[in-house]
Amino acid sequence: MALPSVNRAHIRHTEHAKHALNSQFHAMFVLTCLFRSSIIVDMNRLDSDKRALVISCLVEGCSIRSTTRMTGVSKKTVMRLLIEVGAVCDRFQDRMMRNLSCNRIQVDEIWSFCYAKARNVTPKIREEHPMAGDVWLWTALDADTKLVPAWCIGHRDAEAAQAFIRDLAGRLRNRVQLTSDGHHAYLQAIAGVFGTEVDYSQLIKLYVADRQTEARYSPAKCIGCRKKVVIGAPDPEHISTSFVERQNLTARMSMRRFTRLTNAFSKKIESHAAAIALYYFTYNFIRIHQTLRTTPAMAAGVTDRLWEVSDLVALLEASERGLERAA
Repeated sequence: MALPSVNRAHIRHTEHAKHALNSQFHAMFVLTCLFRSSIIVDMNRLDSDKRALVISCLVEGCSIRSTTRMTGVSKKTVMRLLIEVGAVCDRFQDRMMRNLSCNRIQVDEIWSFCYAKARNVTPKIREEHPMAGDVWLWTALDADTKLVPAWCIGHRDAEAAQAFIRDLAGRLRNRVQLTSDGHHAYLQAIAGVFGTEVDYSQLIKLYVADRQTEARYSPAKCIGCRKKVVIGAPDPEHISTSFVERQNLTARMSMRRFTRLTNAFSKKIESHAAAIALYYFTYNFIRIHQTLRTTPAMAAGVTDRLWEVSDLVALLEASERGLERAA
């Protein structure tokens, strides 16, 4: 059967009209999506009270999912808020923790992991998640004011120790007595950064190996300690790491992702770092120390008032407006 003749000019005109109609529809679709996205963003933006509620749950050791259940805020929103407030806490403390008049500093490190434990990290996981595996939190604590002026996350090696001690030294105003455990990475780092301008000693714990408990989760039994003077003339009565070790326990109890034998561990190193920055802001500025009867930041003269979670939310909102300011 012969096909009817068709006018080619009509075809071109029809195709042009269809193309114009499709372009107009595409433009309307894009504008509609943008408008809908703007509405969703506005609806998902939490008010100050809801933000304070979410942050309060996080700093009290609640997991992401439990925070979601208690507050009614979605998981993604909680995680996004954690990243944002963690960045504000990190910048604020980095600016405030300067020219400190500390006298006795204790340093230590605690273990955690990100995405998977080191023995379970495959080459594929390592390629996709470079920080997967063991992650150590290096902490410095002022034995007098209980202030935590510096911390660092990384591996338990000489490079991380060097970065941690260099950051700590840049925040101190005067010569200090510094005490660490027997970890050998401290020796080169402290000598390289402080030189002879420090009174440095190590508290080396002695353990006994029990064959019956070697495979258990609990650590070996400590049978004693040995004090070793490394640089300068530290006061023997103050060669101790007890305060910073107690701080490690507080950190592990206050951050859900540091709790052992759970699935609450960090999946991303960014969330891990943000949670740590938020915790130390709460510890230094908001939470009253039971022994001091004030916050460590007030005891150290870093701030002259007691902070609240609402103040942190105000700091976050000021940062969002580009008007971040010191208290």
